[in-house]
Amino acid sequence: MNALFVLLFGIVIFAVGYFYYARTINAKVIQPDEKKATPARMYMDGVDFTPANRNVLFGYQFKSIAALGPILGPIIAVQWGWLPAILWIIFGTLFIGWVQDYSSIILGVREEGQSFGALSYRLISPRSRGILITFIYFYLLLIMGAFGVQVGFSLLTNPAVPLGVLLVILIGILAGQMTYKWRVDIILTSVLTVILAFVGIWLGTQGFAKQLFWGLFGLGADGKAASPVLFLQVTQARFFGSLMVVIICYFGAILPIWRWAQPINYVAFWIVFLGILGGIIGIIIMRPTLGDFPVFTGFVAPAGPLWPILFVTIACGAISGWHSLVSSSGTARQLEKETDALYVGGGAMFLEMFFAIVAFLTATAAFGSFKGYQDAGGWGAAAAVFSKGLSVYLNQWGLDSLLGAGFGTAYGSVFLTLMALTIMYLVVRFMRVASAEALGDSFPLMRNPHIGTIVALILTLVLIWLVPFLQIWVVFGAANQLMASLALLLATLWLMSKGKSYLWTFIPFAFMFVTTIGALLYKAYESFVINLSKLANPAANKIANTAEFTAAQIVIGSVCLVLVIAAFMLAYDALKAFNKYRMEMEQAKAKA
Repeated sequence: MNALFVLLFGIVIFAVGYFYYARTINAKVIQPDEKKATPARMYMDGVDFTPANRNVLFGYQFKSIAALGPILGPIIAVQWGWLPAILWIIFGTLFIGWVQDYSSIILGVREEGQSFGALSYRLISPRSRGILITFIYFYLLLIMGAFGVQVGFSLLTNPAVPLGVLLVILIGILAGQMTYKWRVDIILTSVLTVILAFVGIWLGTQGFAKQLFWGLFGLGADGKAASPVLFLQVTQARFFGSLMVVIICYFGAILPIWRWAQPINYVAFWIVFLGILGGIIGIIIMRPTLGDFPVFTGFVAPAGPLWPILFVTIACGAISGWHSLVSSSGTARQLEKETDALYVGGGAMFLEMFFAIVAFLTATAAFGSFKGYQDAGGWGAAAAVFSKGLSVYLNQWGLDSLLGAGFGTAYGSVFLTLMALTIMYLVVRFMRVASAEALGDSFPLMRNPHIGTIVALILTLVLIWLVPFLQIWVVFGAANQLMASLALLLATLWLMSKGKSYLWTFIPFAFMFVTTIGALLYKAYESFVINLSKLANPAANKIANTAEFTAAQIVIGSVCLVLVIAAFMLAYDALKAFNKYRMEMEQAKAKA
């Protein structure tokens, strides 16, 4: 199979999905009104409700939804073979992914920017608000843990990465100042800040920058010494890397969205977009094939059974619950016109599908063989596979020869770091809002944004330092897809309450709900039964620290069960609401 054919297939699905299916739903079911005032224009406060240019908002939306999920997920999922992975990426997006993103924006816009907690109270039942907020908080904590391990332990511990990341953040702040305070033309702002961002990434690869972080990470004067272990599995490098993560996330959660999150995400969007474009150009030049990469390895892989685990391993490339939170509580409050919703929501999701395809090809085609993929790290080191694979494609047109040896790999690492960080501070922002909603009445201190943020970041550090990446990734994916099913459930009930066609959201909800409940129950069983039984012979099972291993299994298994119980309680209440709305629709049809 030639990689160009895979790209072409993705383009065809993009065209059919966006220009036919999505536009048909938009025109016939939702019927957006360009003249209707949106929440951004009605409640403009300069913090959350801020009308944004549709192109800026598209960049914000894409960069806010596309994190490590569409990159690492496909690279991990090819352990079942390349065919199941690519089919889920493409058809999951076509029938489920864009549906959730777009309907979440419309739901937020039409309901005056209300949060999912408030909407569940009205559309499902009063108690569902508290249940959903609890679910969301645990789910968001899993995102922080899964991304935090990769960023704090793997990416920021590369001495060529941190300075570039910090400079890009500063340049993003400059972009916000130029756009909202100095009123500089958006094209000039984009060109200037993107060029400066690439200069910043290049500076991070230079000798002085590496030497600075050699010292901070305890790597010795030449950068070759092993970073000393401080506690558990946390080295000095990992300790500083994880602290950088929480400090960046603190500012992203506290500062107004126009000052930090939106402009930084916009600049990062161009770094990501140009990286994707450069990778695609490299693929076209190289014309690689999938070679001897297995088409299908079997229904059971090291991560577990194909169903349901593959469908949650590719956590964002096909569908993601995180998108619904960004769309409903973030993008919907910045949408200037209702008619921009499809372009921003649907368009960004289809672009993420294409992004996931490129990530898929870094694993399956960049290294020339299945052994090459395994030698690059395989599914156990997905971030390294992507950085190296993207570098292979970028160097087809001579990136390293232009900017110095190793720039391509460093760029891939900065690329990944920004993909994660620009999501993580938004996650913390939602966590402190969720904790204020859930606990604010009983503990007024939790309404303080600084307190809510600090609590979220302390819990994040505990999860990062305690739970291994691959174990937390699948649980995060299951919780992520379950959140997506709940968002689709809310969209379905809202459509029914308005007397509109709802099967296009209900069928995806049903599939995702059953799949993700199955995945969470499997992971709980794995943690409590399979993994804890390994303690009988820790040496044979390569368990270095039995106390840490036991704590990790209990944490993961317990979180899985909490999420399952919360989901079933919501589903029970939602079923009663569903029957009520269906009866109302039938009565309305009978009267007509």
